[in-house]
Formats: sequence, C-alpha cells, structure tokens
Amino acid sequence: MTETHTTGVRGDSGPEVAQLVASRVLDVPDFPQPGVMFKDLMPLFADGAVFREVIDGIIAYHGRDSFDTVAGIEARGFVLAAAIAYASGVGVVPVRKAGKLPRATHAASYALEYGEATLEVHQDAFTAGHRVLVVDDVLATGGTAEATLDLVERAGGTIAGFTVLLELGFLKGRERLAPRPVHALLTV
Repeated sequence: MTETHTTGVRGDSGPEVAQLVASRVLDVPDFPQPGVMFKDLMPLFADGAVFREVIDGIIAYHGRDSFDTVAGIEARGFVLAAAIAYASGVGVVPVRKAGKLPRATHAASYALEYGEATLEVHQDAFTAGHRVLVVDDVLATGGTAEATLDLVERAGGTIAGFTVLLELGFLKGRERLAPRPVHALLTV
C-alpha cells in the first residue's frame, strides 16, 4: 500500500480540501482483481477531525438548505450520507444492492469496471419534488452514479447535487453524467 500522490492535487472545492482528502487515501494494488489500483478511503473515515472537515465542506458547498434528503450509494456512500444528513438535520435514504430492501423497489442494472451490478431504492423513498443530494465515495466510469441518479428520479426525487470524495478522472465518469453537475473533493 502507498499513499495517494499529494502534489499538484485538484478538486472542485479547491486545493486545500483536495490535499486533505489525498492525504488520507491509500493505494492498494491488485484489488479487487489484478491490474486494479483500489483507492482506500478508510483512513479518511477513521480520522475524526478530517472526516468532520470533509462532511462540513460538502454541506457548505451545496448549502444546508439546498436538499431535503441525502441518498447514499452502497456501501461507503452510506457513511457519508448518514453524516451529512445528521449534520444537516435531514433524512437519509440508502441505495442498495439488489435484494437488500424489504419493500417494493425501483431497480437499475449497470456495468462496472470489472463486472455488472444492480441497485435498488424503495419506490416510496421520495415524494414528488423532494430535493436529493446523492453521495458516494468514488466516481469511476459513472455507471453506479448514473444508475443511482436515474433511480432517484424514477422514485420521484429531484437531484439537488451529486458529490464524491474521489473522482478517477481518467475513466471519464463525469462526462457520462453530463449535463448533471459533479462535485468531487479530489480528482486524480
């Protein structure tokens, strides 16, 4: 494991926040399969002061009153969504892998960088016009994000924003999500 390179870092909230995130990301080679460089964000989650600063920064970027609910994408997005929702005094909705939710759901299947997956959200998760901030840990090719944003809209929500801690810019996920805006704290 090595620390993510931290010189010349960039992100949508400025170089200071990008540097903060980069300083807590570990590169894990060949996970989950050979040739993949996994970006481990657990050190960021484990550092209380840094985690608080990141959560506060996400809320400040979007504005505390710009969303009614936070939707987190399984699984590390749950950590972010719960913290943002708590700090903002709003609810949280999980976007789960198929078969994990107990009531009627909307489902979307999509391709990953190394496989396929299906996500679900409860059909009654949002009321019409509900402003939803969607959060996840990493934006890679954009398949997971695109499926989630579509699910939120199919369930009646309005996308208030989409934020990730880390964007793998070379995989062009942001382009796939256009014209929806993407907020990445760190882009590598």
